Amino acid sequence: MSISKLWTLTRPAFALVSRRTMSTPTSDTNTTDAPLFASPQEERKWNQLSAQMSNFHNYFKQEFNQLYKLADGSYERRGLSLTDYLDTARSLDHHLTMHHTIEERFFFPRLAKKLPQFDKNSQDRAHLESHEGIHQGLVNLMALVSKFEEDQTSYSPVEMRACLDSFRDVLFNHLDEEVEDLKGSNLKKHFTLQEFNGLLMH
Repeated sequence: MSISKLWTLTRPAFALVSRRTMSTPTSDTNTTDAPLFASPQEERKWNQLSAQMSNFHNYFKQEFNQLYKLADGSYERRGLSLTDYLDTARSLDHHLTMHHTIEERFFFPRLAKKLPQFDKNSQDRAHLESHEGIHQGLVNLMALVSKFEEDQTSYSPVEMRACLDSFRDVLFNHLDEEVEDLKGSNLKKHFTLQEFNGLLMH
């Protein structure tokens, strides 16, 4: 199965993020005399992957921030029960876990051939280490959700937000750093156009 088809498995979760709002990341200033890209069209081509990943990552940020915002009990003003609210936490866990599983099994190995930060066997395995930190946070979150589901009177906004705060930085930093590493100005230094086309998520 191609990477393009695998990525479609996660698309239903991202209906709130329209393709029309997907922005191409701002290009880096090239310090050499010769321009890195021959034309704006070529620059957009090489930035497709970063833009697509940014689209996914922006959704995760929205999902996390909404979960955090409603943790104070204001979910009730949205017409949600505690059960409904806790289900949104389970959705965040599901979406991030599926996204990272696809990345690690099918996407990172291709990037790792040229970029060590995506290589599980490299000392500079920054993105894999971030995944580990994020998923430890998700494990803790799911344990807390299970506790609240078993005894809804035990629900604590303070405890919920403290759990989310425990992995907010590693999550948000990773989401931004991965998009940065996938910018065309970086990929063009390491991949041929044919190799790059094989990475795209159509």
